[in-house]
Amino acid sequence: MSANPIIVVDYNAGNLTSVMNALARIGVDAKSSRDADEIAKATRLIFPGVGAAASAMETLTRTGIGDAIKAVVKAGNPVLGICIGCQIILEESEEDGGVKTLGLIPGKAVRFKDEPGLKIPHMGWNQVNFTREHPIMKGIRSGCDFYYVHSYHPVVPAEYAFAETTYGTQTFQGLIGKDNLIASQFHQEKSGDVGLAMLKNFCDWKV
Repeated sequence: MSANPIIVVDYNAGNLTSVMNALARIGVDAKSSRDADEIAKATRLIFPGVGAAASAMETLTRTGIGDAIKAVVKAGNPVLGICIGCQIILEESEEDGGVKTLGLIPGKAVRFKDEPGLKIPHMGWNQVNFTREHPIMKGIRSGCDFYYVHSYHPVVPAEYAFAETTYGTQTFQGLIGKDNLIASQFHQEKSGDVGLAMLKNFCDWKV
């Protein structure tokens, strides 16, 4: 293992194995960690996860991992959030009656509105349309399909949104970011070749 492997945050929030397997497939040296001190020193960090905001925040607060993620962002090192990792970086989530989250990007996670015939959670492949350029998109065309599994989605000011997807009649932000932080509501690690290409772009991203 290299002196500076990519650190993947392990906080008992699922999808860790699939992220590690995806990184191995693209030949990236990565290490999972639940050690807050080690995470805080990461030179490149991936913050994945599935599940509920309240339980995720409880774990992140109790273990100190939430503060460690903030430290990596503050240090200016590249950070990638995936799924619940895309929601936890916001200021709050509507889930579980309302949860204060890490506050790294202005905005909140909101639930899809009920529509006739619309299944929630949104589960499966859907088109992702890029609205602004970002290095993580290199070599990937706008309109490719990525894999989603979620009931909540981010709502952020336009300046922090990079891509959108429509589900039913609702168009939501599928890729958000600020400075050295980028996060996808879709699962790059489950999105086939385009997902692997986006992960590789993150690993190569020079902030």
